Order: sequence, then structure tokens, then C-alpha cells
Amino acid sequence: MPERVELWWARRQFSKGAEVPYPVGTYREAWASYPAVIRQYHPELNAGIVLSQVPPAADVLLLWQCEAGHKFAATPDEQRSRPGRERRRSAWCPDCTELARPTRALPMRETVTAAGSPVPAAIANPVGRTVLKARKPPRTVRLCPKTPDVPVGEPFRSACAPKPASAVEGQLRADLFARLAVTPGLNAVRIARPFFDHVEVWPDILLPELRVAIEYDSTGRHGLEHIGKREDADRRKDRALRAAKWEVVRIRTGRLEPLGAHDLQVAGWNAKTLERLIDTLRDIRGPLLVDPYLA
Repeated sequence: MPERVELWWARRQFSKGAEVPYPVGTYREAWASYPAVIRQYHPELNAGIVLSQVPPAADVLLLWQCEAGHKFAATPDEQRSRPGRERRRSAWCPDCTELARPTRALPMRETVTAAGSPVPAAIANPVGRTVLKARKPPRTVRLCPKTPDVPVGEPFRSACAPKPASAVEGQLRADLFARLAVTPGLNAVRIARPFFDHVEVWPDILLPELRVAIEYDSTGRHGLEHIGKREDADRRKDRALRAAKWEVVRIRTGRLEPLGAHDLQVAGWNAKTLERLIDTLRDIRGPLLVDPYLA
């Protein structure tokens, strides 16, 4: 059960026999990929303990304050996984999230009076009124019919693939295809099992001849991308590609930790990163296969 930060800190002092059980900066790297969470944490609200002294897996209640001034208590794990699938900055705060959602009125049962006019049941029978709860129908998975009937692992041009998300991704694509003479224009790979209502996935860049997918990951404008539940989706996507006999290289920026053995943790995209990526492709497929495609 989560405990208050003061009690949690005192217990750590006792168990470790130290006045400062976790020095400042101990968990700085673990929190670095959550800039929005870092902005919401204030030591003065948490007994003077700074965020880099708190393990991300600690079962402790911390007090947070969003940019709108709302204060709320949450454990580190709850706060890191809060955004879910939403892409608004307000998703980091439960109060802001609630304010962003419109209130829906529940339907009321109607009854018929002696005169024959319908009257809400709550008015006709205020003592025995019942509140109806809207039930969500069970979700049925409907696969997109636009995926062509091609073998699992086959790359193709998909009409459902999203457009490039950033200018950096476009520059990465231009630099990489200027260096490698592989087939451009393909943006999807057929997979065996459904992935978000599709049997295809859309990596940022496909190198068909090498059967390697390139992903460019950053935390995004609001610190919502590729963290928490989105990181879980990235892992699922990578597993689906590897099951289809593809390999994945993720270029991870913004202090994002690598997800796979071949991922590159870099500050940004530049000529040095391009050379590291080429070397990584050699490690995956071997120089004899990669070097003939070099321009």
C-alpha cells in the first residue's frame, strides 16, 4: 500500500542506516525521458526530497502540481503511465483531463401519465427512481480491409500509413536513402496477428532488401510519445516485426532508453548518427550484404 513520502523516506533511512538513503541524482537518468513529469514535481511539496532521489518503482504517494495549478497525489508508476493514448498536455493531470472531457447527461426513463403525456420516471416516481448507467457494448475487433493479401513479412505501400510525424524523420529518410541504394516508397509490413485493428505495421523507414525497419523516437512536444503505455505498444510492434523475420533499429532521443539490442541512444540526428546506423546495419546483416548497397 502506498505511504506518505515522509514515512517512506524515514523507513528508507532506517533500513539503509543512512541520513540520505538515495543521494541527489541517483535516479536522474530513469526520470529523464519524462520531462512533463519533472515539471510537475516540486520538492517543497514533498518534504524537500527531489525527484532524482525517488526510484520510479517506489510505492510512495508524491504530491504533484500541474502547470494549471492543480495539486494531486499519485505514485511514480501512476504518474508515468497516466497519459495512456491521449496526446494532450492536460493528460498528465487528472483534473485537467476531467475538465477536457465534456459531461454527458445520462438518459432518463419515461413513464406515461393518465393524460397520456410522457414524463421522466424520476419526476413521476421520485421515491422509487432509479439511475440508469450507460453500458458500453463489447468491443468487436474489425480488421481494416485495405491491407492487401500478401504473405506475412512482405513490405508494401499502404493507404492507411500515417504521414511522417516530424521534419527530422524526413531528413533521416533523405540522408539514409542517399547513402543506401535500396527500394524507397514502401511504408508497411504484413504481420501475422492484429495490431490495433490492422494486420500491418508502419515503421518510419523500411529497408526492404535488408529486411530492417528504422524507427525515430523522441518524447515529442508534450513529453507524451514513446513512454509509458506507448512504450508497451512500441515493444509489441517490434515483436510483431521480428516474428515476421524483420529486425528493428530504434534511434532513441530525449534520454529514451533502448528497447532492443540494436537501438541507438543519441542526442539527435546528424552525420555521426548516420554512420553509427550504417555500422549497426553491418552488425545485423553483415558487411557482405550491406556494403554493396552503399552509395
